[in-house]
Amino acid sequence: MITFFSKLLLISFFLSIYSPSRLMNKSKHPLHVSTTEVNFNPKEKGLEISCRIFTDDFENILAKKFKTKTDLSKPSMQKAMDELIKKYIAAHLSFNVDGKVKKANYIGFEIDHEATNVYIEIADINSFKNLNVSNTILYDLFDDQMNILHVENGGFRKSVRVNYPTATQAVKF
Repeated sequence: MITFFSKLLLISFFLSIYSPSRLMNKSKHPLHVSTTEVNFNPKEKGLEISCRIFTDDFENILAKKFKTKTDLSKPSMQKAMDELIKKYIAAHLSFNVDGKVKKANYIGFEIDHEATNVYIEIADINSFKNLNVSNTILYDLFDDQMNILHVENGGFRKSVRVNYPTATQAVKF
């Protein structure tokens, strides 16, 4: 009798996970995370930065924040989306390199499957030992947002993770 209830419980669990309503709603995902990669390029004397954000979440926050229609995959909207992304990233991602605030320059974005990659750079960095990042990407949309930072400098890689509401990520080499 116990094995019958165990099997019934197991079947109920799988049905709840794989129910048609869950499978049809592919735009929802249970994990709210962004990843920021920072690579120091000594030849170019700068930081090359990419942010990876779920496209559906990113479109939702851009539409909400700027009160406009968004579609990151539509070529005819590329220029308008560039402007929105540039403003959003500037407001939610800032960098302090060795105690000095540095302005990041927006390069562009591209869609990669279910994520959007945003590219920015910081010029005129000869070297660095300390990087502080303030990252509030999607904090204005989710209270369970997690932001991960990966930093590569001189062949060494360090990673830091923060959860909402913590915004500051610090890496020392």
